[in-house]
Amino acid sequence: MDLFEKVINSPGSPIAQMSRDIHGRYAFPRLTGEIGSRMRYGDTDQLVWSLNNYLGLANHPEVRAADARFAARYGLAAPMGSRMMSGETEDLEMLEAELAAYADKPAALFLNFGYQGMISLLDSLLSRRDWLVYDAECHACIIDGIRLHRGKAKSFPHNNIERLEAVLTRIEAERGDDEAVLVVTEGVFGMSGVQGRLREIVALKQRFNFRLLVDDAHGFGVLGPGGGGTGEEQGCQDGIDLYFGTFAKAGASIGAFVASDAEIVWRLRYGMRSQIFSKGLPWPVVAGNRVRLDMMRNRPELRRKCLEIAAHLRNDLRGVGLEIGDPSSAVTPVFLGLEAAQTAIFLDLLRHRYGIFCSAVTYPVVPPGVVQLRLIATATHEHSDVTYTVDALRRVYEEVTGRSEMALSVLR
Repeated sequence: MDLFEKVINSPGSPIAQMSRDIHGRYAFPRLTGEIGSRMRYGDTDQLVWSLNNYLGLANHPEVRAADARFAARYGLAAPMGSRMMSGETEDLEMLEAELAAYADKPAALFLNFGYQGMISLLDSLLSRRDWLVYDAECHACIIDGIRLHRGKAKSFPHNNIERLEAVLTRIEAERGDDEAVLVVTEGVFGMSGVQGRLREIVALKQRFNFRLLVDDAHGFGVLGPGGGGTGEEQGCQDGIDLYFGTFAKAGASIGAFVASDAEIVWRLRYGMRSQIFSKGLPWPVVAGNRVRLDMMRNRPELRRKCLEIAAHLRNDLRGVGLEIGDPSSAVTPVFLGLEAAQTAIFLDLLRHRYGIFCSAVTYPVVPPGVVQLRLIATATHEHSDVTYTVDALRRVYEEVTGRSEMALSVLR
């Protein structure tokens, strides 16, 4: 059978089956204009809740000026090769030292991309003799890394410490002397906005012999007294053996890093294939990330504003009876009882009548008959934006469903 014919004629995922109807509207939409809480969608102005721009750095004057300065100085070509061969720069080395200090770890390694970096990190750390234990709701980059793992992998239900303890107990009874264990979870789960139970997982290290890797893409720069992330927020950063963060969320940029013991980072520097065999990121990106990191550390008012908006959003959504789960970060989900046809009407009314743009996911991410909105608070939003948005959500939901009662309990 011809490969192209086979691929084209396969049913694909549920979203692929709907792709012709949703492309350009609910998938691959085009937002234009200056990055911020207000942008253009088509020919209308929109209040936007879908940007990974937690601290509002994407269009911050200091950041924009620095990006322009570095682009003029370095251009986008340098470095011309992989970091190991010809791509090392002073900015890379200084950024890694600054990241290590911010993450409260002895050393850090900067990575080109979060997704690619996580897959390569797992591949570099684990052998076919090792065990990988992970939260069932971990991000796709972790799941794809697990798919490539040649050893043994066990999941535990989302944030269920009792089940994690049971899994570790079974592994402890089975494992050989040369079989290591890595537990992987997230600081903040990006769809639900829920924090991982890091403190309780760290406490299990007193009884079980394992190392802990935390993907804190959504907590880095946002949570904790100094913005050091979810481990800092929960007071257990010392117990995290490998701390993974990205610049794609709070930093409004690109690039990632892993921070850990100096010897482990050295081994990763010479063992991570994704870094050894790929060209380094353009020099202006790396230099610009140093500016962004400095603002994360020294501009706490941006972090406070983002979290204030998120708290206001949660309180108002609950106040009108909407189900949002238990988020405690910049991300707030909203779960609505809507069928597929109703979802399209709902989003169109929200955008074209009220000028509100937010992302939405349906089955199989959530159960059939449920749509999940994902609202991301940023330092560029205002409290009046929250009031307007929550009122619009209530009005549109009532119009589409004919229900005046908002308490849905759709996930039970």
